[in-house]
Amino acid sequence: MPPKDEIIPAIQEEFPKLNVVVIGLGMVGVYFIEKLIGFDTQKRFKIETFSEEPRVAYNRVGLTQYFSHRSEERLHMQPPSWYEEQDVTVHLGDKAERIDRENKIVYSSKGLAVPYDYCILATGSYAWKPPMPNVNSTGVFVYRTIEDLNDIISYAANCKKSAVIGGGLLGLEAAKALNDLGLELTIVEANPILMPRQLDKKGAKLLLSEIEKLGIQHALGHPPKEVLIDENNTITGLAFPDGRIIELDMLVVAAGIRPRDEIARNSGITVHQRGGIFVDDKLQTNDPNIFAIGEVALHGGMIYGLVAPGYDMADAVAANLASEKSNRKFIGGDLSSKLKLMGVHVASFGDYFAKDDVAMHLTYKDPFGSVYKKLLFSKDGKKLLGGILVGDTDEYAKLHALSKSKKPLTMEPGELILGLKSGQAPGADDLPDEAQICSCNNVSKGQIREAIRTKNCRSTGEVKSCTKAGTGCGGCLPVVTEILANEMKSMGQKVTNSLCPHFECTRVELFQIIKIKKLKTFKDIIDTAGKKGSVGCEICKPAVASCIASLWNEPILNHATILDTNDRFLANIQRGGSYSVVPRVAGGEITPEKLIVLGEVAKKFGLYTKITGGQRVDLFGANKYDLPDIWEDLVKAGFESGHAYGKSLRTVKSCVGSTWCRYGIGDSVGFAIAIENRYKGIRSPHKIKGAVSGCVRECAEAQGKDFGLIATDKGFNVYVCGNGGAQPKHAVVLAKDVPEDLCIKYLDRFLMYYIHTADKLTRTARWLEKMEGGIDYLRSVIIDDKLGICKDLEEDMSHLINTYHCEWTEVVKDPTRRAYFKQFLNTAETQPEIEKIEERGQRRPADWPKVFSEPYEKPKADHLNDKKSWVKVAPINAFPEGGGQVIKYGDTQIAIFNVGGTRWYATQNMCPHKRAFVLSSGMIGDSENGTVHVSCPMHKKNFALDTGECISGDVDLKLMTFEVKVEDNYVWLELPPSQELDRLLGTGKWIVTRKHTKKEKEAQSGMIEIVGSTEAVGCGDVACGDKKLDW
Repeated sequence: MPPKDEIIPAIQEEFPKLNVVVIGLGMVGVYFIEKLIGFDTQKRFKIETFSEEPRVAYNRVGLTQYFSHRSEERLHMQPPSWYEEQDVTVHLGDKAERIDRENKIVYSSKGLAVPYDYCILATGSYAWKPPMPNVNSTGVFVYRTIEDLNDIISYAANCKKSAVIGGGLLGLEAAKALNDLGLELTIVEANPILMPRQLDKKGAKLLLSEIEKLGIQHALGHPPKEVLIDENNTITGLAFPDGRIIELDMLVVAAGIRPRDEIARNSGITVHQRGGIFVDDKLQTNDPNIFAIGEVALHGGMIYGLVAPGYDMADAVAANLASEKSNRKFIGGDLSSKLKLMGVHVASFGDYFAKDDVAMHLTYKDPFGSVYKKLLFSKDGKKLLGGILVGDTDEYAKLHALSKSKKPLTMEPGELILGLKSGQAPGADDLPDEAQICSCNNVSKGQIREAIRTKNCRSTGEVKSCTKAGTGCGGCLPVVTEILANEMKSMGQKVTNSLCPHFECTRVELFQIIKIKKLKTFKDIIDTAGKKGSVGCEICKPAVASCIASLWNEPILNHATILDTNDRFLANIQRGGSYSVVPRVAGGEITPEKLIVLGEVAKKFGLYTKITGGQRVDLFGANKYDLPDIWEDLVKAGFESGHAYGKSLRTVKSCVGSTWCRYGIGDSVGFAIAIENRYKGIRSPHKIKGAVSGCVRECAEAQGKDFGLIATDKGFNVYVCGNGGAQPKHAVVLAKDVPEDLCIKYLDRFLMYYIHTADKLTRTARWLEKMEGGIDYLRSVIIDDKLGICKDLEEDMSHLINTYHCEWTEVVKDPTRRAYFKQFLNTAETQPEIEKIEERGQRRPADWPKVFSEPYEKPKADHLNDKKSWVKVAPINAFPEGGGQVIKYGDTQIAIFNVGGTRWYATQNMCPHKRAFVLSSGMIGDSENGTVHVSCPMHKKNFALDTGECISGDVDLKLMTFEVKVEDNYVWLELPPSQELDRLLGTGKWIVTRKHTKKEKEAQSGMIEIVGSTEAVGCGDVACGDKKLDW
């Protein structure tokens, strides 16, 4: 049987498929496609979609985050490979222009003619500009697409003064972006208050006061009359009817949207004269085969500019198309929203503008804590109708669910609003199963509970993956986590913060035990603080290794068998089992001579080269056995390990600062180099990134790092606890105008306090979020020495700095260490493990296909039993206790594991999930029932070493196992003849090559299914294993 994540071809259908053409590939368009695929259990539909933009659907709600990470991929709703896997044809950069309704054909700007049975208009909207002179001049931008953002970023580099027209949701998002770019800013809004569609006057006043604290100016209640320009048609200012003028270098207009309904107008579909396609409750237009959803649809006289109503529309249309029995109707959208605008949490839900004749309200206002809450109740106080929250939105998801359920309250209205302040708010247990928890993806409490009970979800990440709850704005995640904890308790499952089944203590407690008892080996630690005599697992072993390194700073390869694969081989494992090499380039500064060496090494070893986001050069595709030779050349040239493979300091990024930049105030390059060299090699609970900017223009993005410094005329502003990645977080100010020597002291204390007190795999941002008292408490510890430990923290840091050693320098000089990197224990031969293909002048591994031409099944070798014989392999001292080695037997790779004592196991070395020859490098562990397993280093699939069964959910993935014995201090395997085994497990039989990929096959037959660039097939938008294993 093939692995369950591979697609088994469907039985040929009796009837041809129905063609569904989706025009517009935005958030609502791709959501409709996801839903239709999910509902289409009989595979009746073939989907094609047009995207005017040159990219697949991305998250417009998260556009402002683009300014911090500048990565289109992080915004993708689905990776490009997903469309191919789902057999969805995508036409990128091709606008659908006309629909021939009589012949049911869509015509595009590139001349395509695509027939349809059903057509879905999800064309969205365009940014509206107020009708005033010079509004299309140079320096005036809209805020709608990634192209708009790139243009804003580029133009802003030479600007000082800016303004945003629009004080609504989108306008304030744009304002935050300009503020983060370091520009002086004025917010212009025609209404007398900000966010007039979401807030009342009191809530808006509080929001405005918080924005004013950031030094941002505003002009409310007076729409501008003209954009002022110079002789080059470039903006110079904004003029108002009262004669006032604001001088500007650039302007962003984010004052509203208009439906993109031109294709409907061109095709005879009924539209409103002011915009919007008329639809009925089933979202049908005047043509029964054409539907409109999202911001282009006019339903009940209303255009919905939020994503949640668009999702509801998409869900209804998909359900009705997929089943004749379905009669879904769209009866209106939920206008609730929750955002963080300019650093202020704001939310509104339900009927938050309910009239006095049907509602009564309770208000809570805290001017000291900058909090305003207004809850609206029915006249009899029995039902919560809606509410407005400013400054504190922690209870938004629960309150929203209560209002949407329309059920009588189980408490008095006064208790509800007072409880919000005193911690007595209703819990997730108080919500009915039908209560909507995630409004972005329409997920109810009951659906989350069902996923926990029937799909064995045991972590928030697993719940997100199964239900999509929390994958939109993320505002519901606290309630999702609470539902998970409550459900686990009700099922009799223990909810604990313990490290893993082998350690009942937390990582923080374990760190202190190791420190106080001066424990230095995994055996001593697990026997002292854990389950004595157990093997450990892929969770606790790397955590313990991290603690040992952070405390004693010994060579990490002394503890190789408890290290994650990246640490074990001092490089990042990549697709196909090759590794990447990242030498340290402190502060991003590199001499021409060293740059040439990197090119020469890459050329010599056939490596793929790419510049990283941390101002370094990454060399991909290194064979494990070549790593010592590669690093020998690099060490000779003066390079050191960049520790890209470890949970340690990665980089300290810098701009050129006062060295070159005309705006520079401080020497950011010199300071960044000094800081990076100070903290290089230090191990921590998670990776650490830093940056130093030479002025407030912030080109090094210091406010998106774990620690960052921004030069001022009096020193540096110190920022901490920010990060990019999957959950971006803006750093917060620890101290301002700090001299360099004091910056170092603060950073020493901050980093050591983090190392001492953070949980496993916790970034500094999450650590601070969980810290009681937040940044104020952290300041009191780091700056005011509230706990009296600053001297100890500085001494601990001094020890780590003074005991620094380059790990690769040590390996290169040690023949024993070098031998550890051989491909095979029993031979000097080498063997390719994935085919390399040429692309853009470099070599990369062939794509992982979704559908292999030869589906994998566990090799059946029963017929070879009578041909087996014992084969002498190697002396037992060649196998590290707690680790694995791989041998070459004919063309077959066999992994041999020394668990300890008399426990030895052998399996195929190939993980069947992605056919990577890597299992010998996996971490050995044992489960609560004593089953010893190996965890694949690629995607954390766990396989029982005795039976070969996959014990992490994929029951169809199985390994072939072999008998092992130890005799006369040698390891022996019982094996069939090599030629017989090669027919079952030979590397040549299973190695991934270009011929396996679906994309290559379709290209050869002229059936390309995606127009535009594609990415290699991976595991989708979530990790293949549990998030707790993402070392």
